[in-house]
Amino acid sequence: MKSSFYIFSFLILFTLNLYSANKINPPNILLIVADDMAYTDIGIHGSEIETPNIDSLAKEGVKFTQYYVSISCSPTRSMLLSGTDNHLAGLGNMGELITPSQQGAPGYEGYLNNNVVTFAEVLRDNSYHTYMAGKWHLGHDPEHRPKSRGFETSFALLHGGASHWYDMTGLMKHETPVDYTKNGKKLDKLPKDFYSSRSYTDFLIDSIRGNQNDGKPFLAYLAFTSPHDPLHVPEPWLSKYKGKYDDGYNELHKKRFNAAKKSGVVPESAELPVPHPKVKPWNSLSDEEKAIEARKMEVYAGMVENLDYHIGRVINYLKDTGQYDNTVIIFMSDNGANPWDSKDYPGKHQEEFLKQFNNSIENIGHPNSAYAYGIGWATAGVGPKDLFKMTVGEGGISAPLIISGPGIIGNGKTIESFAYVTNIMPTILEITNSKHPKVYNGNKIHPLGGKSLVPVLTAKSDKIYSDEDVIAGEMLGGKWVRQGNYKAVLITPPYGSNKWELYDISLDPGETNNLATNKPKKLINLIDEYDNYAKRVGVVPPN
Repeated sequence: MKSSFYIFSFLILFTLNLYSANKINPPNILLIVADDMAYTDIGIHGSEIETPNIDSLAKEGVKFTQYYVSISCSPTRSMLLSGTDNHLAGLGNMGELITPSQQGAPGYEGYLNNNVVTFAEVLRDNSYHTYMAGKWHLGHDPEHRPKSRGFETSFALLHGGASHWYDMTGLMKHETPVDYTKNGKKLDKLPKDFYSSRSYTDFLIDSIRGNQNDGKPFLAYLAFTSPHDPLHVPEPWLSKYKGKYDDGYNELHKKRFNAAKKSGVVPESAELPVPHPKVKPWNSLSDEEKAIEARKMEVYAGMVENLDYHIGRVINYLKDTGQYDNTVIIFMSDNGANPWDSKDYPGKHQEEFLKQFNNSIENIGHPNSAYAYGIGWATAGVGPKDLFKMTVGEGGISAPLIISGPGIIGNGKTIESFAYVTNIMPTILEITNSKHPKVYNGNKIHPLGGKSLVPVLTAKSDKIYSDEDVIAGEMLGGKWVRQGNYKAVLITPPYGSNKWELYDISLDPGETNNLATNKPKKLINLIDEYDNYAKRVGVVPPN
């Protein structure tokens, strides 16, 4: 009987093509999320920033060129962890931005609600260790923290952003000091040598090391807060890119666009998107303004390379301990590049709050500075995509996605078919042979909203969705809907016209050729599909 069980188990694993023939151990899962990283910030997508570890993952595995997320942090993370649309999972809007019309509406709780189950909860119940380090942004109360949502160990920033140093200063006055928790308990202070990317990585490695000999697989969620502002990074990365960006963001935009074409992540037919009118031409800036802007991008680039360095530390640890070959690694960003400056964050006391910082050019990147890199560099960062974070333009919701590991037939393969953040949880469940429950802790659970990526990861299919499937999303009144290569999109002010437009994304990732007039029936059909989606998930307009 025991022999038959092992043969049966082997056949299942072979069929899924997720294990090599000489292994029957369940795979480990390492999920890495960068915060506000732009589409072309990584070398494999054409960046001048050095990201050798991320690039190596792409060369070993697969990279997706049409992977969608939400326009901002917490809605994306709610879908990532639950596999369910954010309007059903509790983050129909970011908790900080819920409007009076949305207050109290189902799906607008401002935290991950109990009508969804996280991949950590499912895998913990399936004999996995579950570890988390970094940004949470899915609830502050004890019952909404990582420990209560399936993570065995956790070191988490509960807010959407904060100083990367030990001072616990938030992005806005009313958030300071920000909330950190360790294994569910709120921390009063951080160690003085704290730096976010290094400290989160330390904690995650220590968590894996603590149980590495007990024979159980692990799920490790490494949610960096970098390169989200404020722009902070230690040496040698602080000085690494000095002088690199003196030509300005307009020139970098062109370079990233051309490099993305050369790397093959956008088609030859792509056209360079025109920068938004809010982007001041580089030549219109004073010499002092240019110097400050260039320094901001130097520090940002250092943050990206520093993040890559710490990803390399985790990879090297797994290799040194013999766990790398049995670990599926998923790397992604949570949304596009952030167009805001620090003064753009909401709150009537924001300008007063910023006066406490030393924002001299010499102090950018150091403790007690509070800079974001702004709309010019955000436009450059998305390269061939249009617009940025806080919009449903391609630059706001199209993000890097790289997956590598056992059974994944990659070797640098590029997957051009559409994929969505709700695909990640069903993929993890299939890889780990775990089932999604209909009821959990007495609560009825929404069904998964996405499809597993395993068929494309194992080369059994070249598409996740058929040309008939419809996928849609909404945030802050911005609306989008995809069917095949077509995307209907409504972008709200101040970045858009508040009118529906239509694009063929396979040819036009920069959304430069509006097909609304040429294909009115297609646009009307997609708008109807969006309305069906909005009704199904309970979208509540922000006003």
